[in-house]
Amino acid sequence: MADLSPKPDVIVVGGGIVGLSVGWQLLQDGVEAVVIDAAPGTGASHAAAGMLAPIHEAYWGESHILGLNLAASQAWPAFADQLGADAIDYCRNGMLMAAYSADDKALLDSLGDLHEQEGLPVQRLRSRECRRSEPLLAPSVRGGVYSPLDHHVNPRRVVAELLKRVPVIAVSAAEIARDQVVADDGRRVACQQVVVAAGAWTGRLLGVPVRPVKGQILRLSGPEGLLGLPVRGVVRGSSVYAVPRSDGEIVVGATQEEQGFDTRVTAGGVYELLRDVLALLPGLSEVDLVETWAGLRPGAPDNAPIIGAGDDGIVYATGHYRNGILTAPITAAAVAALVQGRRPPVDLSPFSPNRFDAMPAARLPDAEPLSGVAG
Repeated sequence: MADLSPKPDVIVVGGGIVGLSVGWQLLQDGVEAVVIDAAPGTGASHAAAGMLAPIHEAYWGESHILGLNLAASQAWPAFADQLGADAIDYCRNGMLMAAYSADDKALLDSLGDLHEQEGLPVQRLRSRECRRSEPLLAPSVRGGVYSPLDHHVNPRRVVAELLKRVPVIAVSAAEIARDQVVADDGRRVACQQVVVAAGAWTGRLLGVPVRPVKGQILRLSGPEGLLGLPVRGVVRGSSVYAVPRSDGEIVVGATQEEQGFDTRVTAGGVYELLRDVLALLPGLSEVDLVETWAGLRPGAPDNAPIIGAGDDGIVYATGHYRNGILTAPITAAAVAALVQGRRPPVDLSPFSPNRFDAMPAARLPDAEPLSGVAG
C-alpha cells in the first residue's frame, strides 16, 4: 500500500469550517497538521447562513449546549480579528426575532422566559419597536426579541480565508484509525493522531450516531443596506430567517428535513421559505433570487455536538447540527488542547463521543459517493 506525503503529526478528516478551524488552531500551536477532504468547504459550511446566535438558538432543556454556544460567541471576536473581520463580513449589530401572529408571539414569549431564566441580555419588543429596529418588517408583526449578543458572518468567506492558511490533501477518507487514514484510492496517510470533523458523514465513516439533517436555503440579491438586521421569524409556527451581507445579498433559510443524504432542492422547500420570509419581510418580494442550495447538517440524537476522545482513540469534532459556524472557534481550541494534552477551555463531558455507548445502534442511511465531507 503506497503512502501519501507529508506525514503530519495530526490528520483532520473533514474540510468544513470545523475541520479547517481545528487544523488552523493546531498549526498556530506549532503542531504539524493537515486536513483531508476531496472538496473542502462545499458541504454544510457552503450552505450555512452564518448566524452566530447563542441566544436565539437557546432551547428549553439544553443548558449545556447554551453554555458551549455562549463560550463560542465570546471566542468569535478574536477569531474574526485573526482572519480579518472585514474579509469574512463579521457583523456585531445583534439579531431580531419576530413573531408574525398571536400564536407565534406566545411561542416567542416562552423563549423569552427561557432567556430571562438563563440571565441572557435580551430586550422584548412590541410591534412598533420591532419595526423601528427593522423597517422592512410587515406591519402585522406582533412583537419580538432583540439580542445584542447574536452576530453573523459569511461562512463562505471564512472557509476561503482558512483554506489560505491550512494545507489540504484532496482525497476522500475510506478507512480511519487513531493513527492513520486510508484514502479511497488505497493510499495511506500515517500520523500520531486523527481528528474526525466529517460532519454528516461521520456516522458512515465510523458508525457513531450522526445523521444528516437536510436544509434548503435561498440567496437573494438586493440593494446594499436593504435589510439592516438579521431577522429570525416565527411565521404560523414555522421558523424562517433572513441574514444580510454587506454586499446586498440576503440569505434565507432553512428547512429541516430528515431525508438522509438527499441534497435536492425542491419546489416545495423553496415555496415554503419564500412564503414565510415574504410574510415577515414583504419588501423582499422585488429583489432577485440568485441561488438555491441544500446542505446536510450533522445531527446527534440529543442535538448536542460530539467533541472529545473516543474509546477508539480518535478525537471527534462533529455533530454540531445548527451551530457549526458558531462553535468552530471554541471546538478548535478544545480539540487542539486535547491533542496536546492540555485542559480544554470548556467542559467537554456533556459532549463526549462515549455518551452513546449505552444507546442501541441505529441504521444509518446510505450515502454515495463519500466525498466533500464537511464539519
